[in-house]
Amino acid sequence: MSRFLFVVPPLTGHVNPTASVGGELLARGHEVAWVGHPGTLMPLLPENAVVFPAIDDLLEADIRAKRERWLALRGMAVLKFFWEEFLIPLGHSMVPGVERAVRAFQPDVVVADQQALAGPLVAREAGVPWATSASTSAELVNPLRTMPKVDAWVRDLLHDFAGGDIRFSDRLVLVYSSAALVGQEFGDEVAFVGPALAHRVERVDFPWEWLVREEKRCVLVSLGTLNGPAGERFLGQALEAVAGLDVRVVMVAEPRPAPPNVLMLPSVPQLALMPHLDAVVTHGGHNTVCEALAHGLPLVVAPIRDDQPTVAAQVVQAGAGVRLTYSRARAADVRSALESVLDEPEYTAAAGLVRESFLAAGGAAAAADRLEKVVAG
Repeated sequence: MSRFLFVVPPLTGHVNPTASVGGELLARGHEVAWVGHPGTLMPLLPENAVVFPAIDDLLEADIRAKRERWLALRGMAVLKFFWEEFLIPLGHSMVPGVERAVRAFQPDVVVADQQALAGPLVAREAGVPWATSASTSAELVNPLRTMPKVDAWVRDLLHDFAGGDIRFSDRLVLVYSSAALVGQEFGDEVAFVGPALAHRVERVDFPWEWLVREEKRCVLVSLGTLNGPAGERFLGQALEAVAGLDVRVVMVAEPRPAPPNVLMLPSVPQLALMPHLDAVVTHGGHNTVCEALAHGLPLVVAPIRDDQPTVAAQVVQAGAGVRLTYSRARAADVRSALESVLDEPEYTAAAGLVRESFLAAGGAAAAADRLEKVVAG
């Protein structure tokens, strides 16, 4: 059996796929460990998971504060802040902890999230093979290709940090999507394994009796864990949009006055909810979008920034949803888009085709197969 070490940032959407793949590797008898922020990792991982610290609570709080400031930025300031104030400093901060984890665990393979730059840097210096866990497919298509000066600036930052571009491994890049959704083919090292959903842990209570109280269609509205003041505006418009609709709505938000058909909770077991839903309204987070499509659910996508516009474009290109402008969408826009994806069967049919491509990709089992091959050489 082999040892696999997952290196992840303190971001739920980046941890979740590794929890699934790591769970599959554990089920096959391998030894698996994670390195990152224990407080973020432990609630998302299997019982008795091995966790090495590389980020303490103080640093994690600083990261959350930086992401809040990042959400307030616009234009090129977003990209500049993301690289100079978040990604590169996070890489430097994690290096000592990742080095200690590699020495203690002696992994056969390091699996580094694409935003955990310390992983490939330490693995390379230790002579350990490494693979990339691509928690979003957006960067694979190089969204900066139309801005060569900005692209060169990013590569210069990576060269200063690690002597080169280490975002993606030349041995294996696990992409939790399908070529059918991304719309491009890549080299043999890029493995489209589809969403990794098996072995996932969700330790969140939910009033399941609410779902079976009435036989009505059900919609999830979720904007992720960080959305800033603009999120409050959008949620307000969404509440107005669903008032009076003959649907039940689960909205992920802090409790506030809401129509009687809306259940509002600060967190939900999202994956467990998916089989009970008919559509999803989201900001375009890669995990939420792919979890919805894995269940054949059409989407209303209102992207904010980062990879979300690319993910939203993939959904629209696939015919599986409607895109809204996050900062300008009004209640009437949200209502119209939601009625479209619920009532027009072509959206559900298109989501079903993406679901089939995900099933064919293989999920966590396919990812584990490819990682085992890295060990075998």
